[in-house]
Amino acid sequence: MNSNIPQHVAIIPDGNRRWARKHGLPRLRGHEVGAERMFQTIEHLMNSGVRFVTVWGFSTDNWKRQEDEISSLFRLVDIWIRKNADWAQEHKIQLRYIGRLQELPLNLQEVIQKAVTLTENNDRLVLNLAFNYSGRTEIIDAVNKLLAEHPANPVDEKIFSHHLYTGGVPDVDLVIRTAGEFRISNFMLWQTAYAEFYFSPVWWPDFDIAEVDKALAAYSKRERRLGGDG
Repeated sequence: MNSNIPQHVAIIPDGNRRWARKHGLPRLRGHEVGAERMFQTIEHLMNSGVRFVTVWGFSTDNWKRQEDEISSLFRLVDIWIRKNADWAQEHKIQLRYIGRLQELPLNLQEVIQKAVTLTENNDRLVLNLAFNYSGRTEIIDAVNKLLAEHPANPVDEKIFSHHLYTGGVPDVDLVIRTAGEFRISNFMLWQTAYAEFYFSPVWWPDFDIAEVDKALAAYSKRERRLGGDG
């Protein structure tokens, strides 16, 4: 594997609503265009040699948004998964869900679980869909699992990592965040401990393949010391 290509890329796709507002369109249209852009990005990262991609679609904090926007997001994710599950299976992509699935509408839970089961044996790319997710809730859920399974045993980083939603997936190498935001926003707090960050002013619906390549090129020039001497 090319060491200049990140093994695991995590994406915070900001700017859908601002893009829609700029173009005089409903908020939902921004999310729809953003969903199509995500499809293109995942395919390009896979073809570039990336083996793991984590995409943040909905934060546990996003429940504070207007009810109609939340419902529209749920419908859009439902459609996106139904549309792309067969494509993922054909291209040997394993879909994984990370977050609190049990809090989502039952029909969306079923769609997600069906796609996860369909693709569970694929090994070309692992695609983590972070939906109803936040880094702190993930850590809390991992602690509760540990307390239930290992109440009296000491815990190290390896054991703890295994109990995260991403158990078995390597830590993040590169985080891409769009729309001029410069913060982690409670995303993959454990897994990004030594990640490289790439911040772009471009809104997500405009973050095309050329922008993805800029992020990969920037990563390739970083010297990763992972806490060691440099």
